[in-house]
Amino acid sequence: MSWIIGVDVGGTFTDFFAFRETDGRTHKWKRPSTPSNPAEAIIAGLKELCATHDIPIGEVDRLCHGSTVATNALIQRRGADCALITTRGMRDVIEIGRQTRPVVDSHEIDSPPPLIPRKHRYELAERMLSSGEVLSPVPVDELETLIETIRAEGLQAVAVCFLFSYANSAHEEQVGAALRNALPGVSVSLSSEVQPEFREFERFTTTVVNAYLQPRLEHYIETLIDDLSEAIPRAQIGINQSSGGLMSLDVARSFPVRMALSGPAAGVVGAIEVAKSASMPDVITIDIGGTSADVALIRDYKVELSAGRDVDGFPVQLPMVDVTTVGAGGGSIAWFAADGLFKVGPQSAGAVPGPACYRRGGTLPTVSDANLLLGRLSTKLLDGGMTLDLELAKQAIATVAEPMNKSLEETALGILQIMTVNMVRAIRSLSVERGHDPRKFALMPFGGAGGLHAREVAAALGMATVLVPPSPGILCAQGLTDADLQENFIISRLMALSAENREEIEAVINELTMRACHWFETEKASVDRQSITYSIDLRFRGQNFELLVEAGTAGPNGRPLLEPTDVILERFFEAHERAYGFADKSAPVEAVNFLAIAKASLGVQRPDALDLVDGVVPRPVDHRDVTFSLAGPERTPIYHRDHLVPGTVFCGPAIVDQMDSTTIVFPGDEVRIDGFGNMIITLGQSND
Repeated sequence: MSWIIGVDVGGTFTDFFAFRETDGRTHKWKRPSTPSNPAEAIIAGLKELCATHDIPIGEVDRLCHGSTVATNALIQRRGADCALITTRGMRDVIEIGRQTRPVVDSHEIDSPPPLIPRKHRYELAERMLSSGEVLSPVPVDELETLIETIRAEGLQAVAVCFLFSYANSAHEEQVGAALRNALPGVSVSLSSEVQPEFREFERFTTTVVNAYLQPRLEHYIETLIDDLSEAIPRAQIGINQSSGGLMSLDVARSFPVRMALSGPAAGVVGAIEVAKSASMPDVITIDIGGTSADVALIRDYKVELSAGRDVDGFPVQLPMVDVTTVGAGGGSIAWFAADGLFKVGPQSAGAVPGPACYRRGGTLPTVSDANLLLGRLSTKLLDGGMTLDLELAKQAIATVAEPMNKSLEETALGILQIMTVNMVRAIRSLSVERGHDPRKFALMPFGGAGGLHAREVAAALGMATVLVPPSPGILCAQGLTDADLQENFIISRLMALSAENREEIEAVINELTMRACHWFETEKASVDRQSITYSIDLRFRGQNFELLVEAGTAGPNGRPLLEPTDVILERFFEAHERAYGFADKSAPVEAVNFLAIAKASLGVQRPDALDLVDGVVPRPVDHRDVTFSLAGPERTPIYHRDHLVPGTVFCGPAIVDQMDSTTIVFPGDEVRIDGFGNMIITLGQSND
């Protein structure tokens, strides 16, 4: 009887989801995070989960881990002292960048300073041409001098980024081998290994971020392995990456930059499985935690991959689940800006000291304090494992209510309205601004605070349905148990996408397939669990940026099944029209990068739907006054999610409590529980 456990480490809480495939038994757990050492919360929570639910620790076969450790280390600038070795004349590329401002209309906000100071950026007189031909070999004497300089400076990591190394990696491999041989304690990141892709600035910054994070993440992973080897000695451990799949510990050690969006990506994987169970192919997800809200758009049960994004101001050019993040969470602080305007977030009280109502020393008013004051949030969280203090919440809200001469309730409602506006703005950027009508989607909230805010967000966007997963507060952890092993392979090759170049295009796809098949052999993946998806970065000739378009899959025999050229072109035109509002079908189109995503399914099978029970009348476990609007509080029934069996139907107002989350049902809204335990809320017409 083996167990699979997913662990998602967030800024405020660490979440656990345990699943036994033999009988579909599941358990969940949640405990406060330990930001100073995330492994402490993982080990403590794992032991608590197993003890509380009688899970024999020796029967845990696999642990899947998602974490914000990499992102937090970058945000807090707690990485390594690094060196950069690059082609002569290229040392300032990471500082010059694209000569664009982070915020176009602000002259005060500037790009962050480079992670490697100029004095530690070194040049070599090597040169590779764009064709991959060697113009100047690596000067061995110069390299030996550089190695001695790096040793004398006591630097912990080195990023090696040569011009055109994506076309020929020989020089980077030569320098990397010399560094690893001469400096065994120093981490080495080669751009040709991290992301061998066209565009030197993005490739350089991605490699620099990887080098900056590598020593810290290596230490974190080693510490975690040591602790877990004692607690769960027989378990295999997988680390989630930003593209939504699991990677091995060895890969995570070498490429920590892939963990930049580890947690949010896992949530999207779990959301897709929930959407499938509810037969809702088009959903917009909003993952609201203690610090931020992550928004993603799922269309036909698929989420788009972004070719890269900024992580705290640094471009990271890797395949990532397309997620938009806004500083809006339960711990978001209400405050007055210098111009006197009332704002909420992006500053957060986090886990320590947390919102005032947490009784951990926080005094600033937060979204959680507002929800508690309005009766929307219970004073008992985590099924009684955590008590909130209503009086402390009132005191905190009073600090901003009094200057505005508003009542506590008016102020709390205002805080939540601003929170809603912030989240609506994020959803519009991912939907309306990209040609998608949110009214044609269902809204899926998750995270500890998702159900508290989803209804008002949905109403503001004109959405009719809210789909709440069975365990919304730990969906990221659950998504980790649904994730496949995954590896991405990329080849940069600039060519026209045309029937005349079909043979050359197929040759590139065949090369990607060979690399993927070698990875399958390394991972010992069963043939029946292998899959490969091919995509191409395309653009109109003369454009600066590309759109990633799916181009085919591997067939049952492992041979690539590439779509006809005209089909790929039509997909590009559709994507271009969605993104920019037009597509000139007569203009020439060129390919820039070819991508293969290889997945090895872990074979997890979820249980089937339960039979619906007709005529079930849910019984409230309590009643309390809840304020939904300025009209004042209403006496509202409180239900526990565990008591709502499939087939249950009821109308709001209501509050649905569960161990990991709270969901608000507004007056006039209807709730239905389906066979998989999903809570489907249909908004009442009077409240649109």
